[in-house]
Amino acid sequence: MLKIRKTFKYRLYPNRKQRESLLATLEVCRDLYNDALQERREAWKLCRKSIPFAMQSAQLPACKAADAAMRGVYSQVLQDVLHRVDKTYKAFFRRGNGFPRFKGKGWFDSFTYPQAGFRVEGSQVSLSKIGNVKIKLHRPLAGEVKTLTLKHDNGKWYACFSCMVDVEPLPANDSVVGIDVGLECFAVTSDAEIVDNPRWFGTAQKKLRVVQRHMSRCTKRSGGWRKACRLVAQLHRHVFNQRNDFQHKLSRELVNHHGFIAVEDLNVKGLAGGMLAKSVQDAAWSSFIAKLSYNLLEHLDEVGIRTAA
Repeated sequence: MLKIRKTFKYRLYPNRKQRESLLATLEVCRDLYNDALQERREAWKLCRKSIPFAMQSAQLPACKAADAAMRGVYSQVLQDVLHRVDKTYKAFFRRGNGFPRFKGKGWFDSFTYPQAGFRVEGSQVSLSKIGNVKIKLHRPLAGEVKTLTLKHDNGKWYACFSCMVDVEPLPANDSVVGIDVGLECFAVTSDAEIVDNPRWFGTAQKKLRVVQRHMSRCTKRSGGWRKACRLVAQLHRHVFNQRNDFQHKLSRELVNHHGFIAVEDLNVKGLAGGMLAKSVQDAAWSSFIAKLSYNLLEHLDEVGIRTAA
């Protein structure tokens, strides 16, 4: 049976000691990322020599012996950081732009257990070098777990399990629908169904304006400024969650009721740079089409998606 990769995301509730361990692990991974990037840059600048992943990975045992902080981090987590550096270099040479950057404090927000070092035990997830962390399993974990990524987002911790799951085809459905996205209405289907545009960002702008003005009046890097930054981030995250929830539910409803879906082929990037940029980005058409595609891929044997001008 055909399998696809699917991510299951759960909220973690670490205690104070575990939060300190998680943040310390993030800091060690950030330092290792920057050091590995610096080594590659200097090797090319001085010797015109490219350093592969295997060479940097072979240095890890000596680095752990010399650094007590690195000894407190699971070995495969450190190897995954070097894999990230290697992937960013390969992506740069493939695209021709976007040279890898150093990660400043606060700009490295996740680390990964690529193969082992973790297991789920009831309402807890056991993490090597960290301990048993409380997890909210709001839905069952399915398929074969491949990796676990721990993500720090706006003061909260999340566990993202990447799993290989079986494709579950929907019942045969010959229904065909076309979708025209817009700003006045979020979408209009060929069945004359109209989906209103919720305009989440526009609704939140009043609160954002107040908090951002307060942040601009605070002394930069002060306690009040950091608190205001967190409030701004929380409001933006709330808008993102509202938009995400709306698009997931709409895309799932369309996939459940139609066997073939055609969507308008728009130059979203071009429209997002014009006079209606804020409204276009608030509608997030590209994100909606991506969710449609991802929901369709779960039932690949029975459904299809096309873009049309």
